[in-house]
Amino acid sequence: MAQTYKQIQKQIEQLQRQAEALRSSEVKGVVDRIKVAIAHYGLTAEQLGLGTNKPAARPRKIKKASGKSGAKFSDGNGNAWSGRGPRPGWLREALTSGRSIEEFRVGSHKKSTAISSEMELGETAAPATRRARKKAKRAASKTYRDDAGNSWSGFGPKPRWLKAQLDAGKSLEDFAQ
Repeated sequence: MAQTYKQIQKQIEQLQRQAEALRSSEVKGVVDRIKVAIAHYGLTAEQLGLGTNKPAARPRKIKKASGKSGAKFSDGNGNAWSGRGPRPGWLREALTSGRSIEEFRVGSHKKSTAISSEMELGETAAPATRRARKKAKRAASKTYRDDAGNSWSGFGPKPRWLKAQLDAGKSLEDFAQ
């Protein structure tokens, strides 16, 4: 009872016609049930998302800028720098030619060619701000040291050498200076 290719193709066509007939009768039943539900609840085309050509879109949440990213310095020629990481070449060149970093700050419209006192001394503005930040850091009230030269400021997690000594029975006060 081996079938030929032509016989199998004929069976496939017949099964596809049967499948299409079943599908159309099922679709008719589904459409009828939907029409009953629409009439029962009084739904409109807009409520079903059929009022416009566009699909109903969910409103998107807009992320607020945290202020930590984006250009903080720009030269107006497409060059920008966020203020993080090493200064780009275009900014270094402009600063060595005597321009102020404030001229490039985004939102600043100041265009001065005056050189700040720090730049006259051969420094850029970044070391001055780093010094200011160092002064603002909180100083440790106590320092903990052992005889081997290890130390801990009291900030952050306890180092391994201190944990080992504390586990051995010593107290934190034994290392305070």
